[in-house]
Amino acid sequence: MNSNTTNLRDIKKMRLELHWSQEQLAEMSGLSIRTIQRIENGENAGLESLKSLAAVFETNIEDSNKKEEVEQIRKEETYIQKLKGFYKLLGLALINLILFFFIAVNDSDSEGWWLFIYMLITWIAFLGIYSFISFDFFGEEWKRKMIDKKFKKK
Repeated sequence: MNSNTTNLRDIKKMRLELHWSQEQLAEMSGLSIRTIQRIENGENAGLESLKSLAAVFETNIEDSNKKEEVEQIRKEETYIQKLKGFYKLLGLALINLILFFFIAVNDSDSEGWWLFIYMLITWIAFLGIYSFISFDFFGEEWKRKMIDKKFKKK
């Protein structure tokens, strides 16, 4: 199959044209048989599943009804990666602050406390900047809510 684009709903047809079983397609694509069955029945397919099938059929898989869904999956994956990054930084900040807290407690003068406060302010600023850059606090949804609130649209 060398056509440029294939509709997602044509996967079963393409598989049958090549006289492949669902098991064979699953083995070649690295997907489970259940995933192949779901896709052939028109259920949601993840981006990685679509890429695997596109590679097996040597084509681009596109579904006009699923374009928005694929774009939404991409957005969700990006959001999750950013959220994971935030949590990793938060964990690192907590470990760092706990270490500096113990240093401050065991320090006989106030130098340890100033170091702890400096690290606390630094981490708060860093996490705030990271959050502001990574997450769209003032995106389209916020904009729509503010307009609706101001002009009392329902």
